Amino acid sequence: MTGKFITFEGGEGTGKSTQARLLASHLEQSGMQVVLTREPGGAPGAEVIRDLLVNGEPDRWSPMAEALLFNAARVEHWRQCIEPALKSGTHVVCDRFADSTMAYQGYVGGLTREAMAQLHWLALGDARPDLTLILDMPAEAGLERAANRREGENRFELKGEAFHAKLREAFLDIARRESNRCVVIDAARAMDQVHSEVLTAVHTRLGI
Repeated sequence: MTGKFITFEGGEGTGKSTQARLLASHLEQSGMQVVLTREPGGAPGAEVIRDLLVNGEPDRWSPMAEALLFNAARVEHWRQCIEPALKSGTHVVCDRFADSTMAYQGYVGGLTREAMAQLHWLALGDARPDLTLILDMPAEAGLERAANRREGENRFELKGEAFHAKLREAFLDIARRESNRCVVIDAARAMDQVHSEVLTAVHTRLGI
């Protein structure tokens, strides 16, 4: 049996990493084999590229350069981590995937949906998550959470509230276009409430 591929998406500070961790823990406690991973990163070469992308000045890279770097990291992540796990019957829970590239570099960065889709096809063919959980909250609140979270790896957070407001709308549009794959969850609520809705979505959509 092939494992299920579940991704978490959304703006900065929406709690993706926390909810991904909670879901992976729940599935493991239910007796399932699970890999918890993230993007950019998740494989040795991809982690090197991650450092280039999440650190430095906000204008360090052009949107196209970012898109190419993200896809380069994603190729290694898929090849070394995600695909082998899924083929072995292990479920994969991933903090960000290709929808982030579509939203950040495509919608907000000014590149077209068509260009992002072509890059994805060249990198991964028709590989897609089985379920994408989009954690949604106002950009201002998410940035406030993110600012209190940690130092470093804040290159995208520094792009400003207008950027992140557009980013929120980008993720919501992706969800509307691909409602068979995406579920939008109100992330402004308490962590346990969000987790409960995540579990409901996973069970309803995937039966696990």
